[in-house]
Amino acid sequence: MCLAIPGKITSITDEGEMTRRGSVDFSGVTKEISLAFVPEAKVGDHVLVHVGFAISTIDEAEAQEIFRMLAEMDELGELEDSAT
Repeated sequence: MCLAIPGKITSITDEGEMTRRGSVDFSGVTKEISLAFVPEAKVGDHVLVHVGFAISTIDEAEAQEIFRMLAEMDELGELEDSAT
C-alpha cells in the first residue's frame, strides 16, 4: 500500500523551482525531500510526503491525526526501520 506521510519542514535548500529540497522531520526521523510540488511551503509547515516528494501542505492538527491513524494501523514501522 502506498501512503503519504506527514512531516514538518525543518530547513529548505532553494536551488530553483524544480530542484527545491528540504529536510523534513517525521516524528524524530529526518529525511531530505523534494519540495518542487509545494513552492508555497516554508520552514515550520507540515507537508504530506509520498516517495520522496512533498505533494501538499497540511495544518498541524491534520498531520497529528494522520500520525495517530497510522500508528493505530501499525503502518509506521517502515519509517522507523529506515532510521536505523
